[in-house]
Amino acid sequence: MTARASADQVDVLIVGGGLGGVAAAMALCDHGHRVLMVDEYPWIGGQLTAQAVPPDEHKWIETTSPTRSYQRLRERIREHYRRNYPLTAVARDDSLLNPGRGTVSRLCHEPRVAVGAIYELLAPFLAAGNLEVWTQTRVVEVETANDTINAVRLATPLGERHVQARICVDATERGDIIALAGAEHVVGAEAQVDTGEPHAPAVADPFDQQSMTWCFALEWGSDDHHVIDRPHDYERWRSLDAPYTDALQFSWSGVDPTTLQHRLMGLFEGDLDGYRVPDMWHYRRVLARSTFEIGAVREVSMVNWHQTDYWLRPTVTPDLHDDRAQFERAAEEAKQLSRSFLYWLQTEAPNQGGGVGYPTLRLRPDITGTSDGFAMAPYIRESRRIVGLGRVSELDIGVDARGHRRPEAVPDTVGIGHYRIDLHPSASGRNFVDVDCFPFQIPARAMLPVRMRNLLPANKNIGTTHITNGAFRLHPVEWSIGEAVGVMAAACLRNATPVQALAHPQAVETIQGELANRGTSLSWPDWIVDDYPRSRTLFV
Repeated sequence: MTARASADQVDVLIVGGGLGGVAAAMALCDHGHRVLMVDEYPWIGGQLTAQAVPPDEHKWIETTSPTRSYQRLRERIREHYRRNYPLTAVARDDSLLNPGRGTVSRLCHEPRVAVGAIYELLAPFLAAGNLEVWTQTRVVEVETANDTINAVRLATPLGERHVQARICVDATERGDIIALAGAEHVVGAEAQVDTGEPHAPAVADPFDQQSMTWCFALEWGSDDHHVIDRPHDYERWRSLDAPYTDALQFSWSGVDPTTLQHRLMGLFEGDLDGYRVPDMWHYRRVLARSTFEIGAVREVSMVNWHQTDYWLRPTVTPDLHDDRAQFERAAEEAKQLSRSFLYWLQTEAPNQGGGVGYPTLRLRPDITGTSDGFAMAPYIRESRRIVGLGRVSELDIGVDARGHRRPEAVPDTVGIGHYRIDLHPSASGRNFVDVDCFPFQIPARAMLPVRMRNLLPANKNIGTTHITNGAFRLHPVEWSIGEAVGVMAAACLRNATPVQALAHPQAVETIQGELANRGTSLSWPDWIVDDYPRSRTLFV
């Protein structure tokens, strides 16, 4: 990080260097604005990099990309493998190269590769001086007056800095700026009487927040044993009852998130205790031996499985007073859980050979950029969410909630997205909620705070409900939100207006035109939406 006095005043301060923050920065720099983007971890890229989560994407991603810039990111990642890795001839010629051949995405790759790809996209702006990126920097205080953020105090490796910006973008994982600025927001689940959603709880519950997960990179293929030291708190986690099944957290017993029916699974596909079970390994595999020349790599998968879901404490505390300390405690326990699960995998997990343990599994610190092989940061699924001029509910996008009726067109659309409404077990003890939703549009009004005049959200902190956050929290949607926020912030700077002015139809039309020129998709092709949900089963 390079800190210099001139950075104390910028056009836009983006707090959070995840995918939403990066996309917002690119759009703003394209408009010629001076931008400072800060992130508390060494890597920017958020869930794709520091949190070590390969992209969760919809099945049409190769033909219906949400934005041109997101497709550029994906191509940069593929080109990195083509330039630098010993691919097979078949893999090298594959325009849809999937290095890990994982099933969660058409592009499963190492998180460290994505860091380089992101910096390639940012390179022109960094060289021109339009953009500065400060890492290992977090927000300490937000100064406000008259519904406006006047300054933000940051803790950097070189000491505290005060930054003034005309627009402040909250692209943090937990909605830090929203909270510190006193912006109206929601924590946890709304009551059904409030939202009318079929899957909302009867009573509002601020602790009904999705579990976090501390991911890690795991290698398979060595003949040596790599069993880690037994964690001092191993027995605590080993004996933990899972909230979603009658079994222990550490077991091959789980539930189908969509039906909540019991199911067995294993590390690899095959027979386990006389049952044919699906495997966990291939879901988020980022290096597949078959993609590379013989002997070039060993297989690596990113562990983000139900056994590592940490649900004992919420990600965000309703009371801001002790929020940071509570989060750090929860995050540390999430890491302890993951470390203990690894030890269980290596020593006690029933294996397909009829024995126990996979002692040859090995952590890969080089892939996560850390000393221990665990991600730099926990994977955060749920944030504070602004109270916006609009709100997306299950009634807007849920297939069952709408009686299978196609969603109405969103007049102020600024992007598209699709993922099932996928909620992991929560800190209130609630089980999985996993229901289908239509391919959706992202409304601008859900990104406009009801009161704060120069604040915009650019992560999983927009005006969704707890339920619909389960569909809006994934990689390409976050990128689309960030790109739209960048264009919206540029409009506010150009016209010297508060962000609420962007709700005006004429302003919306201008923003939509700019987004379209950037290659942003504002609506779904009719052949997908008209034929949904049947089209979801068709291979594209």
